[in-house]
Amino acid sequence: MNANTVDMKTQFIRTYVSVDCVVFGFDGQSLNVLLVKRNTEKTEVSELKLPGSLIYQDEDADTAAYRVLTELTGINKMALRQFKSFTSPLRTSNPEDVSWLESEYSNKIDRLITISYLSLCKIDRKLNVVSKYKTVQWCPVDELPKMPFDHNQIVEESLKEICRWLESEPSVVFELLPSKFTAAQLRRLYEAVYRKNYDVRNFHKKIAGMDYIVLTDEWQSGVSHRAARFYKFDKVLYKKRMAAIE
Repeated sequence: MNANTVDMKTQFIRTYVSVDCVVFGFDGQSLNVLLVKRNTEKTEVSELKLPGSLIYQDEDADTAAYRVLTELTGINKMALRQFKSFTSPLRTSNPEDVSWLESEYSNKIDRLITISYLSLCKIDRKLNVVSKYKTVQWCPVDELPKMPFDHNQIVEESLKEICRWLESEPSVVFELLPSKFTAAQLRRLYEAVYRKNYDVRNFHKKIAGMDYIVLTDEWQSGVSHRAARFYKFDKVLYKKRMAAIE
């Protein structure tokens, strides 16, 4: 064994792998992220974070992510997309974050690598929370607090991933909308996702080109402005359109 081999071994550290889940919901005006309040009594430590967990010994990453989502929402079937790993050594550069992590899992942790997942959820869906976290709340993307580790960066990267996801699977946008929605609601969702404004007239032309977005005979009621007609997403027409493209 040469000196170089010995030097390399002394650099090995206690590295753990986790999953973090970014769950988006749309409230009709803005995108929201589902956050949990971590258990800590130190007021100087950021309390809100993305839901996540170390991967258990008998799990793969996907299984761990679905476990986190099920514990967080009570929903067993949700669209879930792995989109990026975050491996920077600086993830555990904050002593307060490391202290909380080691207290939570009763292990000495030198470095933490996370595999991030993206999921979409209707914001008005009742969440049957069975996780260890006492508080689960929706937070607007543009009002996120400074979160521990690199969770703010993970959210930013996930927003870019949603855009890529929509380009390949346009139907996922309807995971965020009610079953019946107005053109204005759909436009505001696109604006929230792409973070840019759309001209109303041009957006209506965009909808007209999507034959799987169908006008219904129902109108808004009880609104102070001019009532708008509802649309709905037709899965059958969408599958036919996608099959024709392929």
